[in-house]
Order: sequence, then structure tokens, then C-alpha cells
Amino acid sequence: MSQRLVSLVIRHTHRIPVLTVPAGTAASGGQGAVVARQLDAALMTAGFKLAAPLLERLSGMSGAAVGLTARWTLDTVRRLVGDHVRHNAYFIDFPAGVPDTLDFWMGCVREALADEGAREKVLDQLSAGVVDLLTLPSYGHYQHAYEEMLAAHDELIAAAGDRLTVLHPGGALAEEVTALYLALAGRTTPLGEEGLSDLAVLARHCAGGPQPETIPVRENRAVVNLARLDAGAEPLLDTVTDVLRLACAWSEGDVTLAEPTRFRSMPRRIRRALLAGLDAVVADAPAKLADVTAHREAFKRLGERLHPHEHPRWPHAAEVFAVARGERQAPSLDSRVEERLGERDVIGAARLLAAAPGKLFRSVDRLLRLCSTQEERDAVLAAAERAAPKASGRVLLSVREHLANRARETGERRVFINRSGRPWTVEDDRPPVPPAARARLAAVLDAETRRRLPEPARLLVDPGVLDVALPLSGKASAAGLGVLPRGSRSPVDGELLRFFTYWKQSERTTDYDLSALLLDADYQTIGWLSYTALKEVEGVHSGDVTDAPDGASEFIDLRLAAARGEVIVPQVNIFAGEGFEEVEESFFGFMLRDAEQKGRPFEPRTVRMKSELRGPGRVALPLVFVRGGDGGWHAKWLHVYLRGAPSANRVEGNRATVATLLRAFAERDHLTVRHLVELMADRAGTTTLWDGGPVPDGPVTFLGLERPEGLHPDSVVVTPENLSALIPG
Repeated sequence: MSQRLVSLVIRHTHRIPVLTVPAGTAASGGQGAVVARQLDAALMTAGFKLAAPLLERLSGMSGAAVGLTARWTLDTVRRLVGDHVRHNAYFIDFPAGVPDTLDFWMGCVREALADEGAREKVLDQLSAGVVDLLTLPSYGHYQHAYEEMLAAHDELIAAAGDRLTVLHPGGALAEEVTALYLALAGRTTPLGEEGLSDLAVLARHCAGGPQPETIPVRENRAVVNLARLDAGAEPLLDTVTDVLRLACAWSEGDVTLAEPTRFRSMPRRIRRALLAGLDAVVADAPAKLADVTAHREAFKRLGERLHPHEHPRWPHAAEVFAVARGERQAPSLDSRVEERLGERDVIGAARLLAAAPGKLFRSVDRLLRLCSTQEERDAVLAAAERAAPKASGRVLLSVREHLANRARETGERRVFINRSGRPWTVEDDRPPVPPAARARLAAVLDAETRRRLPEPARLLVDPGVLDVALPLSGKASAAGLGVLPRGSRSPVDGELLRFFTYWKQSERTTDYDLSALLLDADYQTIGWLSYTALKEVEGVHSGDVTDAPDGASEFIDLRLAAARGEVIVPQVNIFAGEGFEEVEESFFGFMLRDAEQKGRPFEPRTVRMKSELRGPGRVALPLVFVRGGDGGWHAKWLHVYLRGAPSANRVEGNRATVATLLRAFAERDHLTVRHLVELMADRAGTTTLWDGGPVPDGPVTFLGLERPEGLHPDSVVVTPENLSALIPG
């Protein structure tokens, strides 16, 4: 468990906690200083480095303690960057030596004709006029060992632009774990899949220790409640849906309630805890029975496991399942609001929604569109003004982003992305919201957000973080290294852009295909790089691997200066086999290199981004690269999964869908860190843009992509790893 906890701290904070050597650990050779320097050198090959204070601290420890730290740290950072697996390439000397596509295919056919076992089948296919590449013995499988590929490449030439991620000193492991638990559990925005899994580990470890003052995100609360239940503590329940989520967590189901959970048979202890929780919630606030209708079927299935009729001591719990079965009426707030709107009573609907500030703000656009008089608009806006102090910061900022996009003319396409990362677009045929109403509402939202933001004495801002989108949902990003929330923009400085993907199948033959679509400024197709087009003016593809029992990698090299068009869309298509959520492992990333740099196809210190591929579709679009007006390139983060076809997905087949999605996505404005910095600057003593030089001597509030060395220990540091801390509660 200790190694996993250390790994969690390093991944989430880029700090290395202080370790003590367990009893019985063999001492390593040499003193701490020697092992610490060796660790620093090993880390640099993976693109990481020890901060000077951390190197000094480790140097003063025993060799055994530093050796233990080194093993756990190296394992963690190599996984972070994707260097924990062997990245082979189909063409041994990639990016050199990649043949013309048709020449390569014909070579595979000739080799098959020379193979007595394959000749007859290939001749039959040739007589029919179509050859299946997958039946050719030399196609789709590595023709050389990993060690042979390594021997074919020169050492990487170091370049000033290589990534170097600094690791900083942390406190004692127990302190770091507790702080991380409190930060994740108390977040104001939902966690992604990996974040929820990490929180579950931490919650079990910290169940008996300090707890956050509030757990505002219900999915997080469900994970914490499960740990509390296992530890014999009372779960934190204040809605019937909290109890449902806890039941899903105990059954290893979906605590977000997006997917149905198959409830397991529950022991008496668990049944009693859930029934008692339901009974207490309803007894305290009978109106909360109305929440049952939103998840009626799930409550029915839960009732089959809890047998509430056998427990007369909890009569209010039985009422929950009576509502679920339709035996008792409990009109929801939504149904009562719809009734008012059906009667054209906009003011009455706004009054009802005032009891639920989040629902009011999520409905405010619709209410304003339905207003027919200025009196109605004033009433809706007045209700929003009164509700603003009671709404969550995430809701306020989400509506603020929505308003920024409502200033556009109708007729354009709207893009929607669900919690699973699946996108779709529709034509925007909504009537406009009057500009005066938009401006008044935006002023209310900004004023309330500004009131909740901290008042730093000195605000130090790295300009590189200003275009990072606010993480209003943990579902809008993916786990990994250098990953930014959906909608973020980041510059791309380099001559060679190399994409990579890796996957390892679990049970079935699985074929993933890395591709890159090249588009012009109007999102029209110019060309692509894939297994069907190995070479283009812009670059080369490393070759098609069609089976991955031991893992497989594919690469694409692009020369940015030579790239035609204005948009580059990397994508991972599932041609056959297991989905992204079924394989043992799969991830995507990109590297940046100078033209003279050599090295292996995969060099960890040139990796700028690596993200896990865990989505429901069959086509992954992690990000898109766009050329700016100055000729430079920047990345815009997508984190979406197209549904695709059950099999044989190819870049050629999804061009129209991708173009439509990207056009709608490009037209959408995302709220970024810049917005909060502008609001916070009004309350800060001084605001300074950091130029990368020495940092101030005293404590500051620092916002940036990475923590700089030398910050005062009392400084507040916000980086992409804890960017959600910037979202006010």
C-alpha cells in the first residue's frame, strides 16, 4: 500500500514525500548523496529532475531510504510519461526507411506468394481482384525484436527544448496522503474516472483521520461514504440520491448514475445502513421524496435487494420505494416548474426555482427566452440575483461561459459533450437573449465570483496558464502527463511533431490505428497519414500493427513547417477488437523534437503530453493542432470519443463527422484562467506576470503550468494538477 500511496502523491502533486525505511529493508550500497545523484540522472532520461532542495534533502538521508524512494519514484514517473512499456515500431528504422504504401503492400503480397502455406489463399484472392492485407503473413506483425529496433537507432541528442518536469520536496508520507485526500474529497468539481479511483484508495486509508469540512460533489461523497461504511462510521447522507449512489459504490457500479448498476446481494449490515439512511433523510425532509422520480428504475432495483417491507422500524424508507413503484405521488420540482411554464407563468416558475439555485441558473436562459414582457425579464433576473450567493461556484462559472457563447448569432451549430466524452452537434435555432439581460446577468455572476475569490497580497501569474480552460468538470479531461482541460489552448514549439499510441489487448485480437487528418481553414480535407497513406509531404506513419498480446505502438511524424493546411487532427481508430475501456491499457501522446535530434521512436524526455484512452466510443480525438495567424501552431484540447462503427473504423470514413465537430468546437468560447485572474486582480494587492526569472522572496499566490523553484514555502501554488482549487465553492 505504501508504494501506491507514494505514487498517488507524486502523480497528483509532483512532490516526493519523505520516506522511512521499513524494518528489514536491506541497505543499499553507498551513501544517500550518491544514490540521490543517481536518481536525478535516471529521472532526467525520462524528462524529470529533482528540485535543488529535494536533492539536498535526499542527500542527507540513508542510502537505503533514498534507494526505496528512487525505485518508487522512477516507476511512477515512467508510467506517467508512458515509458513503462516497450515501444517498438513496425518499420525498424522509423522515421527513416518508410516505403511508399503501394510498394509496401505489393512487397507483402510477393512474400506471401513465396510462402508455401499462404500462396494458394493469396492466389485465390488475386483471382477475385481483392487481397485482404490481414491474411498476409508479413503484414501487421513486428518483423524484428525490440532490442533489434533499439540497436538500429542512435542516441537521442539533447536539445534545449526537451521537457523537464521538476519534482519538489514533500512532507512526511502520512501528511501528504492526508492533504491529498482532503483536496480530492473536498473538490468543487467532479473527478474523472482515475480521480475517483484514487479517491477511493485514499478514503479507505484516511477513514479514521481528518475529514473535509464539506464534500460538495455527490460522486466524491459516495466514494467517501463507502469507505466510512466499511470503517464502521456513519455515512454522510442528506438526499435519497446519496443513498442510491452509496449502494452503487458498494456494488462496484457507477456512482455518477449515468449507467445502470447491477446491485449485488447485500449483507444485513449494509441493508440496515442504507434503509436507516433513507428513513432519516425522508423523516427530516419529506419533500426530498420528489428526487426519487429522477432515478425511479434504479430505486426499484435497489428495493428488490433491501426488502424494506421487512423492516417496519424504518417506515419512511418504505415511502421511497412506494414512490419508485408509482404507488405514491411525489411531484418533482421539475414537473411543477413545467406545469407553470405550460400556463405561460414565467414569474411563477422562477419563484419555484428559487428554492434550487443550481436549477434556476441552469434554466435561466430558457426563462429569459420565454419572457414576453420586461416585467417578466426583470423578475427572472431579480430571482437570479437573489439566488447567486447560494449557487455553487461551478454553476456560476458554467452559466458565465454559456452567456459568452449566447452573444453569437443564431444559425450556427452548437456542440454538446456528455459526461463520457461523446460529442454531437445541432443547429442553434434558439431565439436570442436580449443583450441588456445578458449583460445584467453576467455582471451578477462576475460580482458573486469575485466576492468568493481569494484576496492575495501578491499574485504571480505565468502567462502560459492564461489560456487554460477552467476545469468545470473532471470529465472534461483525461489522466496523464501534461494534459489540460477540454477547450484549453497551449502553444506548440518544435520542428517535428510525433504522435504515438500504445495499446495492449486483454483477451481478443485488437487492432488500433493511429491516424492524422489534415484540413484547411474551412475544415475541408487535404489529406491524411495512416496505414493506408504511409507517406505524405508532411511526414510518415510508422506502419500498421494489427495484434497486441504483448502491447503495440504506432507513430506519426509531422514536419510542422511543411504542413499543408491549417488544422491537424490526430485520432485513434479501433479497427477491430476490444474498446478503449476493455483493453488492459491504452494511451495517446505527442512528442516535440528539433530537426537534428535522432533517438528511438519513443523518447520519454521529448514527450509533452500523454493521456489515457478510456472512453465509450470507437474513435478517440484527444486534441487538435491549429495554425495561428502568425504561422505558429497551438494545441486545442478535445478529449472526445466518436461512436464510430463496431469495426473497420478508418480516418477516411469519419472525415465529415470530424470536420463538423471541429467547426462547432472552434466557434465555442471556453472560460479560461484569464477570466479568474482578471477578477482576482481587482482584489489582489499586486499582480505580476512571471517572465520565468527569479521569483519574489516573500510568499505569493502563483498560477502557472509548473511550480517554479525557489518559491517561498508559504506560497499558494496552483498548477494544472490542482487547478480545480481555483474554482470557488
